[in-house]
Amino acid sequence: MPLISRTLLGQRLHELEAAGVVQSQPLARGRGREYRPTPAAEELREVLERLGEWGQRWATTQFDPDNLDLMLLMWNVRRRVDFTRLPDRRIVVRFDFRAFPVRCRAFRTSWLILERSGADVCLKDPGFEVDLVVAANAGTMARVWTGAVTFAQTVRQGGLRVECRRDLVRAFPTWLLLSHFARVERPARAGAVR
Repeated sequence: MPLISRTLLGQRLHELEAAGVVQSQPLARGRGREYRPTPAAEELREVLERLGEWGQRWATTQFDPDNLDLMLLMWNVRRRVDFTRLPDRRIVVRFDFRAFPVRCRAFRTSWLILERSGADVCLKDPGFEVDLVVAANAGTMARVWTGAVTFAQTVRQGGLRVECRRDLVRAFPTWLLLSHFARVERPARAGAVR
């Protein structure tokens, strides 16, 4: 959970455990606890999946700029990377957002650190050489992420630009698995362009 304090995270986990949604056990090594869903939580998984699909299918494809959350978007991008397609070395992608809510000013530039072993998001320059730069309108990136438009469409229309080495620029879209619900079919809308 991006930017959540340890105290608040601990409080939320305690509440979920008390509600029977998660169960915890001490870590095998070191301090801390490991949390896993309970059978009750697993039973809800399909319900939540269907609700997510419904929302994706019927929600408007318009994005209210004031409702965009760049940190949440980047956190979700970090979670949905196809690590098998990455090169054998660390890749650093800098995202430069424009047309974002004022409250997201601190997140207008963020770095996605990609390695086959995992990914991370940084809000401050991590000090590594940047391999790719993605410049995008925040709403455009959110529309790509949710599958409302394709990566290629937004590049052609100028809403998104990826710069650096040509081989990495071509490969970059294949690394992104997009939102879990991006492939949900939506009904055709009058005047909608997909």
